[in-house]
Amino acid sequence: MVQRYGGRVRFVSENWGDSKLAARFGIQRYPVVFVNDVLLARPQDFGWFGENGRYTPWREDANHEKFKRDLVHMIDLVERGDAPAARAARSQTPDAELARLPNVTLRDLAGRTITPASLAGKVVVVEFWATWCPPCRSTLQWLGELQRAHGDRVAVVAIAVESKEPEVRSLTQPMSLPYPLVMGSAELATAFGDIASVPTMFLFDAGGRTAGAFYGAPEDLHQRVGRALDALLGT
Repeated sequence: MVQRYGGRVRFVSENWGDSKLAARFGIQRYPVVFVNDVLLARPQDFGWFGENGRYTPWREDANHEKFKRDLVHMIDLVERGDAPAARAARSQTPDAELARLPNVTLRDLAGRTITPASLAGKVVVVEFWATWCPPCRSTLQWLGELQRAHGDRVAVVAIAVESKEPEVRSLTQPMSLPYPLVMGSAELATAFGDIASVPTMFLFDAGGRTAGAFYGAPEDLHQRVGRALDALLGT
């Protein structure tokens, strides 16, 4: 795979516990595949712990080829400097693009119901996160500042995945977040497309149309989301 790029691509193998990149993303299980700082595959993608992932069953040649195609596509995007597109390619395939805010009803940790009708007319920010993801924590706090700054014009919803409710409550309680926290499920994640990594954030305009999708935790994440939000709000 590396040879086909004529020396422009280098393969690096890192030991568990020694990878700064894995630590940055809160990776706790292996194997994991990155292309630069874009997360391509996790253990569940290969069915490493019994999950039904995108490359399972791994012993089948067809899934090997699918992984190779995804890897080549990712390398090509990163090589030409299009890391945002690479992150989008990782988390959503073209036939699963999320055009609108899903028509789902949510219940937050306080027992309140969140319906599409209650979000109508607002710019909506949906954040998928996990308690084991260090970058997610600063984003949760930043979203709290964003919600306070924009009031009723914006609705933030944070959905916890791969996390236990007691841990979610323990982690977020000191933050005093002014927006609803929801426990995610496989069905809910599917409604938003293929949520393959955290953090994953979606931005919807006041008409419910998808206005942006942000994958991973690049250093400029908050700035990029802030600019997109300002454009939607006309500020």
